[in-house]
Amino acid sequence: MGRVTTEFDRVSSAKYVLLTTFRKDGTPVATPLWAAADGDRLLMWTVTDSYKVKRIRRNPEVTVAACDARGKPKGPEVPARAVILDAADTDHTRDVIARKYGILGWLTMKGSLLRRGKTGTIGLAVTADDR
Repeated sequence: MGRVTTEFDRVSSAKYVLLTTFRKDGTPVATPLWAAADGDRLLMWTVTDSYKVKRIRRNPEVTVAACDARGKPKGPEVPARAVILDAADTDHTRDVIARKYGILGWLTMKGSLLRRGKTGTIGLAVTADDR
């Protein structure tokens, strides 16, 4: 991998990413997720009917930060915008994440497909925001 040049690039290369969404009253809600870089965006994958998806539908402004598996931040928060992906882009997200995380990623994706089906999970694309 080349030299990391921005905070968003640092977050994109992390094993776990802390995605922070915001409730209607502005309260932040942070969740550690797997994420993988795809060009200038960061792809994530989550359960379709999760509250984070509902919050993103209402307010796409989020922050991301590198973190550990339990969600303890390992760097600064980066302002960003999240987009909920369609079925084709969600399939691409699963592939990109499975590639990054190797056999564990592949097994997790396949297990999720067996448990929830293709519509049970959804992809998110996060891009840096120039706020």
